[in-house]
Amino acid sequence: MKILKSRIMSELNDAVTGEHKSSLNFKWLLLMAWRDSRRNRSRLFLFISSIILGIAALVAIYSFEYNLRNDIDSQAKSLLGADLIIETNKTVKEEALPMLKSLGTERSEERTFASMVYFQKNGGTRLVNVRALSGDFPYYGDIETTPKTASRSFRLGKQALVDKTLMLQYDAKPGDSIKVGEVIFEIAGVLNKAPGQTGFNAAVAPIVYIPLAYLEETGLSQKGSRITYNFYYKFPPETNVNKLAKRLEPQLEKAELDYETIESRKENTGRSFEDMTEFLALVGFIALLLGCIGVASAIHIYIREKINTIAVLRCLGASSRQAFLIYLIQIAGIGLIGSLIGSILGTLIQQFLPIVLKDFLPVEIAVAISWMAVGQGLLLGLIISILFALLPLVSVRNISPLNTLRLSLEETSLFKDPIKWLVYFIIVLFIFGFTYLQMGSLKKTVFFTAGVLAGFITLAALAYAMMWLARRYFPSSWSYLWRQGFANLFRPNNQTLILVVSIGLGTAFICTLFFVQGILINRVTRSSSKNQPNMVLFDIQSNQKQAVADLTKSLNLPVLQEVPIVNMRMTEIKGRNAASYKKDSVAWGAMRGLEREYRVTYRDSLSDSEELIDGKWIGKAEPGKPVYVSLEDGYAKRIGVKIGDELTFNVQGAPLKALVGSTRKVDWNRIQTNFILIFPTGVLEDAPQFHVLLTQVPSNELSAKYQQAVVKTFPNISMIDLGLVLSVLDEILDKMGFVIRFMAAFSIITGLIVLIASVLISKYQRIRESVLLRTMGASRKQILVITALEYFFLGALAAGAGIVLALVASWGLARFVFETTFSPELVPVLILFLLITSLTVLVGLFNSRGVLNRPPLEVLRSEV
Repeated sequence: MKILKSRIMSELNDAVTGEHKSSLNFKWLLLMAWRDSRRNRSRLFLFISSIILGIAALVAIYSFEYNLRNDIDSQAKSLLGADLIIETNKTVKEEALPMLKSLGTERSEERTFASMVYFQKNGGTRLVNVRALSGDFPYYGDIETTPKTASRSFRLGKQALVDKTLMLQYDAKPGDSIKVGEVIFEIAGVLNKAPGQTGFNAAVAPIVYIPLAYLEETGLSQKGSRITYNFYYKFPPETNVNKLAKRLEPQLEKAELDYETIESRKENTGRSFEDMTEFLALVGFIALLLGCIGVASAIHIYIREKINTIAVLRCLGASSRQAFLIYLIQIAGIGLIGSLIGSILGTLIQQFLPIVLKDFLPVEIAVAISWMAVGQGLLLGLIISILFALLPLVSVRNISPLNTLRLSLEETSLFKDPIKWLVYFIIVLFIFGFTYLQMGSLKKTVFFTAGVLAGFITLAALAYAMMWLARRYFPSSWSYLWRQGFANLFRPNNQTLILVVSIGLGTAFICTLFFVQGILINRVTRSSSKNQPNMVLFDIQSNQKQAVADLTKSLNLPVLQEVPIVNMRMTEIKGRNAASYKKDSVAWGAMRGLEREYRVTYRDSLSDSEELIDGKWIGKAEPGKPVYVSLEDGYAKRIGVKIGDELTFNVQGAPLKALVGSTRKVDWNRIQTNFILIFPTGVLEDAPQFHVLLTQVPSNELSAKYQQAVVKTFPNISMIDLGLVLSVLDEILDKMGFVIRFMAAFSIITGLIVLIASVLISKYQRIRESVLLRTMGASRKQILVITALEYFFLGALAAGAGIVLALVASWGLARFVFETTFSPELVPVLILFLLITSLTVLVGLFNSRGVLNRPPLEVLRSEV
């Protein structure tokens, strides 16, 4: 002991002397940090272990994002399949045809539309995305088929490529026949993948390729049919396609044509995945924040245990700054090690992310180590370790040599220590800055940061309230064991705050994800109830309307709705055209309103899914008087119009002026024909139009019979079987739910690690109390019960608080975002509550076994 004291004195004298020479003796600080950590390295690592999974999640997501960007860049040509695509959903104007035929060295044409197909082998019918193709498209990449030659051979005759999901569903094989409209095509091969197609595209809208030469024979290309025209071009390698497209832009706009280049496809594809990577990164960040709570709490307890050591150093001449830096170096070093482990783990996890997300992706993701992501993980882990350890570390400045006698730390309040306010401000600034870097939106960042802070503050306030209430209204009438367990909620070194915040936030996050998934599913499944239509027929021509209704009634099916639909565009809003609004950066909503095509209807009354918000409903137009239309309230606000404003429409070549007469609230959750824009009767009856019919089919057998009858008699009519849509949507939601649960697992496991770490830390804090109870005659069973009760109260409070937060957040999302009712399933919530509470108790008991299995004297000696 004397030798050790003399060595410390000698080194401290050197350090103090060195301090006068060079302000700080960094070498000595490193040496002291290393020596002091010898008995505590396992505990220090336990403190930092709670951030490892958060770092791993972020490194995995960053690696995935960087690899995705690189793969989109390298595969952009095969995504587009051509150098330039020009497209429109209207019949191409005659004056534009010479320009379209003059571009490129190679040209292909494609027309895409939704239609029913009929499998002659077994009578199966299905709504598909028909692509009628001519030319050698794609010029980059391939249409992947089985057999491989089918991607070219089908273009030479009455042959078709059929999506593999359809082939499996209807037990079809190459050589079988499929009827598209009036034409029977031989199936040339199985379509495995088309340019830009994802797994979800195939599930929602399976593709059938046919040669464009036979489109007219099918009878599906009629006036009023909803067809998209695509023109594909290949240019010489030296051509600057983006510059060419910009030069052609005025002509394309005049002809109402849109275009896309390889560069714009890169941007659009990358942008479409930004939301997904933002969401995944924020999920990982939440896991990291949960771990940060564990770091702050653990370091707080660690520093309290080091009061005597720090006080001795102060007695021997060390400054408060030196003592502060010794422990800061310890935390930074172990934080760097934890970040390195997290980065390695994240790199391994990234190997599985492309598998988990494959159905969302249009490209093949190469699995490679992203050193940029690893570097970000290391830097982020180091910053977070230091930042969240600063709160308890700044208290080291207040430890004086006198603490060697009183062995307590008198913490300064926030109002007396401005440094603590500064640390809190930096932490909030860090959360805000990181979120902004992920989202790129100030509004979203403010809401996310405010939500996180609100969750922290609410749970922290609840924990403090619980401690105050437990102390203020202590249940003195309870039995001794219950009083002891309950009193541990507010005794010195209690864990109420850390466990309520960490477990509460983890529980709230998981429950919210569960509730949101339920909200999405319920929104759709509500539409399949018996009083709702479950079969929609569209593209019914006016001369077919009565015959289709008669066919429906002949099978004893009700005609629930029969609605005319007219396609049109809006050319002016309040007297201003698109060119005028382009100069107004604020009026982006009006600009978008002038760019889209509208499908509107006309009727003399509102439906039961609509509610008048403002203005007066006028259901019948009077000759010689203005035409008054009704707009959906939210859309009217987006395009910036009010009651009485003038709108000008182009109804397939004919101009039509109208005034905004009313705005409506529309229940979009109802499966029926809902419209943004409604005209009164007496205006559009003579316009080119098609009709939609809605019916209710009671069984799958009758549904198949009805679809076969309609397709055979009216091949141009398309049908949507809501039951099939529900099954596809359910599959999509299951896959999305798996991705969400996969990422949420990081938060769950992080919460578990924080729980285990905080309970392990509490073992060191409670050990003397337990030994004292053992010395005073308490049995192992009594100590076990006291421990179990303490962790039961903590687990129940944390889980309950988290579930309440999730219920409030989910209600808000359902009410204001999804605009639907919120009816949570309480049984899974109760199970989650019991699981979290039980887990807290079990971990607490497991970590108390060391005190219970050894005699008091041995424990005390090991702690001295």
